[in-house]
Parts: sequence; C-alpha cells; structure tokens
Amino acid sequence: MQTRTNSLAWNPMEAFNFTAASEDCNLYTYDMRKLDIAACVHKDFVSAVMDVDYSPTGREFVAGGYDRSVRIFNFNAGHSREVYHTKRMQRVFCVRFSGDGSYVFSGSDDMNVRVWKADASEQLGVTLPREKHKQAYNKALVNRYKHMPEVKRIVRHRHVPAAIQKVKCSVTYRACMCPHHTYIGLA
Repeated sequence: MQTRTNSLAWNPMEAFNFTAASEDCNLYTYDMRKLDIAACVHKDFVSAVMDVDYSPTGREFVAGGYDRSVRIFNFNAGHSREVYHTKRMQRVFCVRFSGDGSYVFSGSDDMNVRVWKADASEQLGVTLPREKHKQAYNKALVNRYKHMPEVKRIVRHRHVPAAIQKVKCSVTYRACMCPHHTYIGLA
C-alpha cells in the first residue's frame, strides 16, 4: 500500500486482524502476523475512504468516503453488500456501528449525523409469527435459487447516484456494460 491511510479499525473478535481505510479508494484487511501483503482488498469506492469501523460481531464493517456514500462490507468479501446515500449528503468523514450492530451512524460534511439500518431490508418493530415465517421462507427461496442468473442479478443490484456510477464506469472499465455508456475497449 503506497498511499496515505486515513483510518484504522481492529476486528473485535479476531484481535490479530485490522482494516485500513486508504486514499486510493480501497480498504485493506491485514493479518498482524503477515503484514507484507493484505489478506483482502475491499473495493467499490470511487474516491478516498475516510473512516472504517467494525460491527460488534466482527463479521462486517462499515466505511464512509469522499464519494458521499456509506458502504457495509463482509469482513472477507471484496465488494460491499450495502450502499447508503442521499442527495443532500456530502463527503462522509465518520462512521460507526451501534452497540448491538443493528444501526450505522454516519457524520458528513453537511454537519448532519444520519442513522441507517445495518440490514436495509430488515423490518423494524414487532413482527407477528406469520411475518417471521414469511421472511424466513423468502430468505430460504433466495438461498435455494441463488445460483440462477436472474436471482443473482436482483440480489446484487444496488442503486447508486449517477455521479458514482459514471465515475465507476469511466475509470474502472472502458467496456462498460451499463445502458448509459457505449465505450468499446479496455482502459
């Protein structure tokens, strides 16, 4: 890693692992016993990553960056599982998980603190037994058919602002497959 590190977070359950938020749009997870190479590189940001924090379980972490988004990553996955953004939110400088791991807090340049659900599709409040059964059935269906291309596409799809999508397509790929761009060839 050749660029500046903005923040560092230790995994609360695996004391020898930590994740560093870097200026080069990536997060790097290291094992203290082997510091010469990153155990995992987490991508998806299109601008500098400013802060990182682990959940109390140590299975996932949240990061916020200059691209005005907050992303949640599994500790061993290369890409984010959730992305949060709003039109009015500016650069994100601080992110934290709540004590029970069900909420994420973010502080941005527009002087607002926002509260997000750690699992965006989770229903809050009291759920009836039939609702719990329906949610478990839906999760089982998704898990059963996760290998199918249509289901995989729906599960992976996340709405991101046009500015982030545009930068991601032009910087990462010249042969972008999104309908807004028709570049041919590699960058």
